[in-house]
Amino acid sequence: MDHVRSASLIITFSTGARHEPDEHAGVSHFLEHMVFKGTADRPDPITITREIEEVGGILNAGTSRENTNYWVKVPALHLEKAFNVLADMLLNSTFRQEEMEKERWVIFEEIHGIHDTPDDYIHDVIDDLVWDGNPVGRPIIGTEDTIGKMTRDDIISYMNANYHPNRLVISAAGDIDHDEVVRMTEKTFGHMPAGKPAVLEPCFVTQTAPKLKVMERQTEEAHICLGLPAISYLDKRRQVQDSIDAVLSSGMSSRLFEEIRERRGLAYAVFSYFRGYQDVGQGVVYAGTDPEKVDETITAVIRELWKLRDDPVPAEELTRTKELRKGRISMGLEDSRAVAGWLGSQELHFAEILTPEQVMEEIDEVTSEEIQELAGELLQPERMSLAVIGPFPDQDRFRHLLG
Repeated sequence: MDHVRSASLIITFSTGARHEPDEHAGVSHFLEHMVFKGTADRPDPITITREIEEVGGILNAGTSRENTNYWVKVPALHLEKAFNVLADMLLNSTFRQEEMEKERWVIFEEIHGIHDTPDDYIHDVIDDLVWDGNPVGRPIIGTEDTIGKMTRDDIISYMNANYHPNRLVISAAGDIDHDEVVRMTEKTFGHMPAGKPAVLEPCFVTQTAPKLKVMERQTEEAHICLGLPAISYLDKRRQVQDSIDAVLSSGMSSRLFEEIRERRGLAYAVFSYFRGYQDVGQGVVYAGTDPEKVDETITAVIRELWKLRDDPVPAEELTRTKELRKGRISMGLEDSRAVAGWLGSQELHFAEILTPEQVMEEIDEVTSEEIQELAGELLQPERMSLAVIGPFPDQDRFRHLLG
């Protein structure tokens, strides 16, 4: 990357919460925490983090339902140091029992924090409601029960079964030399047995009637999530789905923001997101509103969804949305970590690297007719789910709104 002084490295394994057995739910996330806790050469987390931060770098990680990634961003001249630190963490972690016990309580507090934050917790509630016990809908972090029972052997066994080259993608960007990154990769990971590719248990969830979950809490604000079916990231219509999401929720000129917040004053926060997985997908609309206005808010959100199904997106609005999406891609890729993430996700999802220009061409090709057709397929009353947290004792309080 021209005019960039940083280098970013992301090491991703195609394993996550969906790959876990029920009794070990949360092991991917627990493992992600534990690799920061010490190796033979770097015996504690302070040594690891200081080695990166003393050169101005940033070190972090993240777990999703299908992947786990470890990343570092440093001034470019320190890339090899950063590579060596990450590699040491992933290949030589000691998983000391005393560190594991401390981290177990850290994760307990992470779980408590989510449960105590209803605008976060509502997203776990809708996931559980939509996916009906399937691993796709389990909390990535696990539960107090599964984390409390997790052993050191459980974590090491999971790592040995899933952290190997056939599930590994290494992406780098910034002021780097490609051949040098290849050399470091081969030197560090070339000796590992290839292992087996990731295999997902297929997700089959049949929904023929609306679902509702109301959690009574004495909150000042009611929190709403509407769950919708969506398509896989491998579906050729993924840009159409992303356009639906953008029309609904990208920016302050999006439909949900203009209608729910600006015109009606019903919510401060209102947004949508669509998650594509390897075989399935999920759409969600969130809003936080006054408990006295929750019926009006749900009705107004559903009305905006039906508009996408019933009426073509006007040409001017579609053009504006396309330009917004393309502009966000361009600006988002000014950072070396973002570019490394782009490269890694393209390789993981599609086994090829699409350039930003290619993706922008795909965006430009989306038509209003395609949006309406896909919206008609996805937006059906019987396939909708509603989760609500707020001061509502009646579990059927909002069922009539889903008819």
